[in-house]
Amino acid sequence: MSKPLDAIVIGAGIAGSTCALQLSRRGHRTLLLDRQAFPRHKTCGEFMSPETKEMLEYLDIRLLDQKVMPSAMDHAQIIMPQGGQIEAPLPGSAYGISRHELDRILHSEAKAAGTEIITKATIIGIQQLEDDHYEVQVKKGNERLNFRAKAVIGAYGTKKPRGITSPPQLRDDTVYVGVKSHYSGLPLSNRVELYFCEGGYVGISPIENGTANVAALLTLNTVQGSGKSVTDILHAASTTNGRLAARLAEGSPVPETQVSIAPLNLSNIPEPWSQFPHIGDAMLMIPPLCGDGMSIALRSSILCAEWTNRYLKKDISFEEWQQGYTKDANNEFTQLLRRARRIQKLAFAKTNKYYPGLARLIPGLATYLVKATRLSEMNLVRR
Repeated sequence: MSKPLDAIVIGAGIAGSTCALQLSRRGHRTLLLDRQAFPRHKTCGEFMSPETKEMLEYLDIRLLDQKVMPSAMDHAQIIMPQGGQIEAPLPGSAYGISRHELDRILHSEAKAAGTEIITKATIIGIQQLEDDHYEVQVKKGNERLNFRAKAVIGAYGTKKPRGITSPPQLRDDTVYVGVKSHYSGLPLSNRVELYFCEGGYVGISPIENGTANVAALLTLNTVQGSGKSVTDILHAASTTNGRLAARLAEGSPVPETQVSIAPLNLSNIPEPWSQFPHIGDAMLMIPPLCGDGMSIALRSSILCAEWTNRYLKKDISFEEWQQGYTKDANNEFTQLLRRARRIQKLAFAKTNKYYPGLARLIPGLATYLVKATRLSEMNLVRR
């Protein structure tokens, strides 16, 4: 058994790395675990909303001061299969940056704060002990490691470690596939583009170094028979939206940036807690069209770090930790998820071909819908 820890964060993506960073800065001995090696490409829209930028700055992480500069965006464009389009300004400046680069930055900050990071580590068991501590068993290569901690935080996304289950009613029955590839050679402007196609949508947005991120969320039924590669799937999706096909034909996929994830099931309600708190996609998988997953990851990370810090300092009991975080997470995300699911349903209604005309008739409608998918302001004040 290794030396005891204060907190173990399982999952080293945006939610997990920023939560570990915050706990380490507060003086807690924190271990960050992930089954993959970093930096790595990940299926993600790589779109950072104004809320995301605000929360990163609260954590004293300023992307515009980094060596690799993100791209800026100030409006959204939605293109229907029939060719009609809707445009709306974003509520502030948004940025595009690859997860390969962003995760590298976040891990560097976490390490600087004192976080220990172990990657290529598979969780083989998590037990909650009688004293409310946790024991976590890990396999790394041929080595088995045991860790004991006062707190465990689940930031492992949609793929739960062995032995961790959730009630099936928490997730929708529809199965989706997510794919992502970077493209070079696409003419880029300061906008995020969303193309509706059969079974889902494809987003295109600028990231760093003049490249574009092309990410899609498509139903499994639609993807079956489209081919096995990410580029095959994107090509098949583009056959149901002529403007998307023409757009992708302008560029070419960047080698070794293609990733996919399946199955994906969107959330019916948030899941802030099982044996321990959840953050990011482990807590809530929202329709990408209807919200910013990066901002949800960061907001849940900040909320969880605050409650976990109070628990580790013995200011509150285990029960107060569980009840407090669960209440705050439900208050923060439940209504957002309901709005997102309503918009998702409307987006794929058979009447969607009329939406561009409706948006022209009702000025401000598109802007309202964009704002409806955003998190409320948190009024963050850095200590």
